[in-house]
Amino acid sequence: MEVMAKRSRLRTLVVGSQLVGAIWLAAMAAAQSADPTPSVPSQESPGSPAPASLVSELQAELNTAVQQMQRRDTEGVLSHVSEQYRTGPFTKAGLRRQLQTMFALYDTLTVRVRIDTVRMLGDQAWVYSTGEVNGRLQWVGRWVPVLSWQRQLEVARRENGVWRVIGDQQ
Repeated sequence: MEVMAKRSRLRTLVVGSQLVGAIWLAAMAAAQSADPTPSVPSQESPGSPAPASLVSELQAELNTAVQQMQRRDTEGVLSHVSEQYRTGPFTKAGLRRQLQTMFALYDTLTVRVRIDTVRMLGDQAWVYSTGEVNGRLQWVGRWVPVLSWQRQLEVARRENGVWRVIGDQQ
């Protein structure tokens, strides 16, 4: 019962991380749970399209974050998240707790994330992504969906030469 209650609480907090962040992935999870309505770029999305070289750079960061998530590397995942991160009520400390809870519940995670589009607004990259996380329940050995999202917005900016997720702060 306690495992089910923890799982239910986790899904409540996470459904809808981001990882871009969250990681990218953990960050996205927080954004999804703070606002379950997907952020869909409209025909009139703000800013301008990001250059292909920047999208490739962000994709490389995302790939690293996904690998760290699958290795259950909390600090590695969080290295992609700004200290000023905020999405709704979530902060970087909240993301740490979410990751630790996920890693306690699931002994294996599979993560798939695709960058849909990137728009530039000044020094910020508005990254829209789609993805899913599945986990193998540690005590049961059964695979279950953990979270999924479509065209979810996360904002990133360079900090000391590295792209980091700052949340949905606009």
